[in-house]
Amino acid sequence: MTDIFDAIQRTAKRIKKAIDVKDIGYSQQSNSSGETQLQLDIQCDMIIEEEFSQVPSIHTIASEEKENAMLLNEAGKYFIAYDPLDGSSLVDVNLSVGSIFGIYEGEFAADKMVASCYVVFGPRVEMVFAHNKTKLHLLQGDEFEFVKEIRLKEKGNLNAPGGTQQNWAPYHKEMVDGFFKEGYRLRYSGGMVPDLHQILLKGGGLFSYPGTSDKPDGKLRKLFEVFPFAFAYKTAGGEAIDGKVDLMELGCAHIHDTSACFFGSKYEIARVKEVYAANA
Repeated sequence: MTDIFDAIQRTAKRIKKAIDVKDIGYSQQSNSSGETQLQLDIQCDMIIEEEFSQVPSIHTIASEEKENAMLLNEAGKYFIAYDPLDGSSLVDVNLSVGSIFGIYEGEFAADKMVASCYVVFGPRVEMVFAHNKTKLHLLQGDEFEFVKEIRLKEKGNLNAPGGTQQNWAPYHKEMVDGFFKEGYRLRYSGGMVPDLHQILLKGGGLFSYPGTSDKPDGKLRKLFEVFPFAFAYKTAGGEAIDGKVDLMELGCAHIHDTSACFFGSKYEIARVKEVYAANA
């Protein structure tokens, strides 16, 4: 898997340069959700496809920006699903964004995931790679250097609630407000990568993106976003559920399937389970 890790590092350095350019305007194309793509989304997608196409061990890739998966090498064994630039709409206001990678062996399925990785493009470029451990790396000059292993505490103090509040279930809002009454601090940028990264590095808390009245199955995609972060959090000693079930036990009928998702320390996830079980 070293060849994949190296390829992701190459994509990160190229995407960093792409982000630094002035023109990030909209294209005439739409992505798999029907949203008009930024030129930057298309460019980042192409960068990752180019780098992965040079790795013989990769069988198939699937991008959040494309409707269908793409076969690269019949002899390869790894299937990689990726979001080229999650939160790209935040680039024009200079907030952190990121790339997410889910690495599966044999097929796209949660129980086939063997590693995950994400890159944060902010004041610094940081990469978190989860395999046997969840490890932080920092871009120094032109090379990524290992910084430390990441471990979550039993309880955190950050709360990052996603989704439009007017579409939340009343019990979900009550739960979120309950964490604030306990002294939790609001940390929500609108970018999944920086918000989940902050909770990981600060030792714990809760990131929630529930099913809502307008999106009962959630908004975030299993293969590209949900499973990769679930793997990273669980490897770091945390938990990840859809409200009731471990996210890594969920099925996936289509590459763009979505799910409600909650990531955090054991204390916060225990509370989520309690609230959602009581309102089943």
